[in-house]
Amino acid sequence: MGKPVIIKAQVLALPGVEAGNHQTAGSPEEAARVAEGLLTKPHKGQAVSEVLVEEVLPVLKEIHVAIRVDGAAGAPLVMASLEGLSELDEEAQASAKSATVHADPFYGLKSHEARKMAKALGFTGDAAVKLADQIQRLFKTYAGWNALNAGFNPLVMTPEGNFSASGAFLELDDSALFRFPQFRELSLSRILDPLAREGKTIGVTYVGLEGDIGIICTGAGIGMATVDLISKRSRPANFLETGGGITEKQLADVMRLVLKKPGLKGVFLNMYGGINPIHEGAKGVVKVIREDKVKIPVVAKAIGNFQEETWKVLEDGGVTVIKTIPTDQAVEELFKRLGK
Repeated sequence: MGKPVIIKAQVLALPGVEAGNHQTAGSPEEAARVAEGLLTKPHKGQAVSEVLVEEVLPVLKEIHVAIRVDGAAGAPLVMASLEGLSELDEEAQASAKSATVHADPFYGLKSHEARKMAKALGFTGDAAVKLADQIQRLFKTYAGWNALNAGFNPLVMTPEGNFSASGAFLELDDSALFRFPQFRELSLSRILDPLAREGKTIGVTYVGLEGDIGIICTGAGIGMATVDLISKRSRPANFLETGGGITEKQLADVMRLVLKKPGLKGVFLNMYGGINPIHEGAKGVVKVIREDKVKIPVVAKAIGNFQEETWKVLEDGGVTVIKTIPTDQAVEELFKRLGK
């Protein structure tokens, strides 16, 4: 590039998690040494496979801008600060060097609101207009891509009065990815665990753990409670929650996914029939047990709508069914089956 550059390690992290270390270089030889150093060591537990090389800019001011969903207000929260700003930084909102506004979820961030933010940060005249324009552009990107988080980290103002995003982040909502099929393969490629990646294609949340007890739950809350209960005396092999609308095929795919974990000694199902047709899911579990000749113990707790139908399907398939509400009693039965 013929000029001093800044080299940034690129990892998937939001501000507040230190989104990437960076160094400057004044020559091609120095840039090569810096890049090699960044690419050969992990950052925040992630392997660095890419670096960003940009011209070093003269900086008059740095502005950190972040937009996130404010669930309590039911609206996007736009934050700007002359200091560091994380995506959930409440202290920055109270700082005298910051400005915040709740954008209308239907009409977006209005021009006068963006200008008011710029003026609150001490900008006037042409600089305030330019900064407000950058904040509005960021909001349009945030809304247009159905993002959960977006921001400049930071946006720099040069001595000439121009603004440039020297760092930026954008986190898309997984639930909206069906609207952007061009990102599906990219999102899958970023999941390093092959079992977690397969879970994503099935449509469930799978997190691999280090134990030998497979877990299948129909909700995140009961899933975490189940992991905690099993962890008291053993080690879970995974966390898995299906979400709503399970089907026979989905639970068959899920059962096969969980069984792929090497060294598995048992499987525990915690199924709640609220919006979920757990009797359909039970058919998928039994289908795999029969077709794949599963020999390890499978214990299930199934409560809610269609519970009697679910119990019959599971028991006919050789599954030990616990019909009481407390999950700890069902976990205790699993430990008995395992001789623990």
